[in-house]
Amino acid sequence: MIPQPPPKVITRHRDGRIHAYVVGAGVYGTLEQAAVFRPRDGDEVVASVVRQDLERVVYTTLNGVVCLTRAGDLVWASDFEPHSDVRHGHRPGCALSLDGRTVWVYRPDAMAGRGGGDQWVVHDADSGVVIARRELETVGHGAFHHLHPGDGSIYLDIGEGQDGSVILRGTVGADSEPEFVTYPWSDRCLIDLAPSGQQFMTVDHGQADVAFHDHPDGGVLFTLPVEAFGYDPQDSFVEWSGGYLTEDTAIVTLGGESQDEQEWFRYHLVDVRTGTLSGEFTVEVSNPYELVPLGDGSWLTSGAGGDPVRWSRAPQPFAPPRPAESTSPCERQK
Repeated sequence: MIPQPPPKVITRHRDGRIHAYVVGAGVYGTLEQAAVFRPRDGDEVVASVVRQDLERVVYTTLNGVVCLTRAGDLVWASDFEPHSDVRHGHRPGCALSLDGRTVWVYRPDAMAGRGGGDQWVVHDADSGVVIARRELETVGHGAFHHLHPGDGSIYLDIGEGQDGSVILRGTVGADSEPEFVTYPWSDRCLIDLAPSGQQFMTVDHGQADVAFHDHPDGGVLFTLPVEAFGYDPQDSFVEWSGGYLTEDTAIVTLGGESQDEQEWFRYHLVDVRTGTLSGEFTVEVSNPYELVPLGDGSWLTSGAGGDPVRWSRAPQPFAPPRPAESTSPCERQK
């Protein structure tokens, strides 16, 4: 039996503020803001993460990482040196470890023009002191962190544009130095980890197939090409979206263009125990990246005003409002 995870805290950026929402048990429909953080004057937030108790926020800008209290007081900040005047093509990312003790920051320094390669830096969450620094052989535009729910390790998926995607994993113990592992692929995009963390899902960078892997070694459990979903690979592809709806069921997104040049996408369910298809999954969204599965049978979409909406396949005591079309798709930086 998979233990009930703690409520998940997610963020949205709007009107120059960082809005935090708690995705707790039994909470469905349009989510209400649990906290709002105001960045420092002049800071343009790229990515953010809020501590479980909602008392601190960590965010990245193009040139640094900042930690503030809920009241707006500075806890610590770390500038990316040298300062970059490049405005586009590089988006630093951040994540808090499962225990909240460390902050993991991806720095796309190569695309920022800082004269060196990318870095993955681990900070002490309370002081900002650098605990570890991994020099990377990537030239990434941005990256996504994925926290393992069991052992606390952190996966990093770095998008290098047309050159592919690199997946790494970092681990840190209570009294040990962080260790880093790079998986032997340059052509797979990490989509999601299973709720138990026992496996993970990737999509071919060329979008020809989806694969499911063992954690932590990355061994392939099974692969499904476009043809397995009943589509022609000449005009259809697997989107870099979807994820685990539950421990046993994943959502895989197929897309393409019709004969009249209209783009389309459809969600398909896959039984990850058997590697077989379980039918289509119908959701009203404006783009293939709007749906975010949460692993417990529920998922998020975008609502009116920018607040996320949580849905479930199980009957709920009320009907959540229909989401508005998203004007800011959470498309990956590939």
